[in-house]
Amino acid sequence: MTQPSGPLSGVRILEIASHVFVPIAGGVLHEWGAEVVKIEHPETGDPYRSLVTLGLHSTHGGIDASFQLTNRGKQSVSIDLKQPEGRELLYRMVKDYDVFLTNMRPDARSRLKINVEDIRAHNPDIIYVRGSGYGARGPDVQRGGYDAAAYWMRAGLGAAFTPPQAEQPVMQRPAFGDVVGGLTIAGAIAAAMYKRATTGEASVVDVSLMNVGMWQLQPEITHAGQNPEAPPRVHNRKATWNPMTGPYRTRDGRFIHLNMMEGDRYWPDLCKVLGHPELIDEPRFIDMATRKTNARECVETLDAIFASRDYAEWCEVLKPAKGVWAPMQTAREVLDDPQVAANGYMAEVEMVNGTNLSLVTSPAQFDGRSAQPLRAPELGEHTETALLDLGLSWDEISGLKERRVIG
Repeated sequence: MTQPSGPLSGVRILEIASHVFVPIAGGVLHEWGAEVVKIEHPETGDPYRSLVTLGLHSTHGGIDASFQLTNRGKQSVSIDLKQPEGRELLYRMVKDYDVFLTNMRPDARSRLKINVEDIRAHNPDIIYVRGSGYGARGPDVQRGGYDAAAYWMRAGLGAAFTPPQAEQPVMQRPAFGDVVGGLTIAGAIAAAMYKRATTGEASVVDVSLMNVGMWQLQPEITHAGQNPEAPPRVHNRKATWNPMTGPYRTRDGRFIHLNMMEGDRYWPDLCKVLGHPELIDEPRFIDMATRKTNARECVETLDAIFASRDYAEWCEVLKPAKGVWAPMQTAREVLDDPQVAANGYMAEVEMVNGTNLSLVTSPAQFDGRSAQPLRAPELGEHTETALLDLGLSWDEISGLKERRVIG
């Protein structure tokens, strides 16, 4: 696989991580130009690979799309780190890397001897990055934390999105917090690289799923701290401060979302575009204050208007509107959105079997170019190359295979 160019070209990252949170950071960093080598167990590999066998991942033409989107562009080197010979190979490799990236828990890092002090004994200048469920300190430091637990439930997002009296909580979509957390890690690594380049100091970086979830929910968390006795906020779209913000159902049961925060600026134009100019001077809706006072009547008026046409019609009618609005699209519709094609938000990636898989590109473009992801590696695909680069002979590599130190 060809290494892409980018702002992190020349940066080398060694990853010992599984599933999505943390590994997807490596995928992003590869699209930004870094070389990312993933260390995997010779037999089991990243446990995320096995979710196909368990029926938790769907395949397309024999390709596990979930593993591909998480591990795009990496190299896979299979080493058994439980064996002393395997750890010695790792220690030799780490001398030539800029970043060590892991989401293993502290007890596992200690057993494998890959803690900060272990790795820095062989490369004092390496940036050491830990992703965790709940953070590097505290009573839950050893606790595992997938995003549905640490990010969605414990950080407060599940409660914030679940309506009162609901029989079950609203759940996140798969890897919902992991992908945001991965972007956070990627940005933190870029910042740590800058710090090392300007000060010579190598950082230890910590990012937790719980903290990422709290960051996203911080307006509610901050206000809760100021007014702890306040009841949970319940959204009532007919008691809104601005009827020009919120979803409206179309005749065929779809939704158009209005997001016109500056109501007085956009009300006349919206009324014209909707085909109801008579509402511009309607006394009940004449300005923001009266629309707030008469919010129920205003929302119900707009409800009736949007219910008079189908979704596709409104998408055309609203195109000249000056205020912000958006159709509520399905994931399948997003694929066909012309804005996606114009900006290169999807890329066709050739798989090892010759088929193509469409992947979302990482959401940062440099110098007007969208990222071009590459496929994820087969387990141990780059083991021999990596060891030859270390100076090992073919006889030594054969011996390591026989002793099952490598795959």
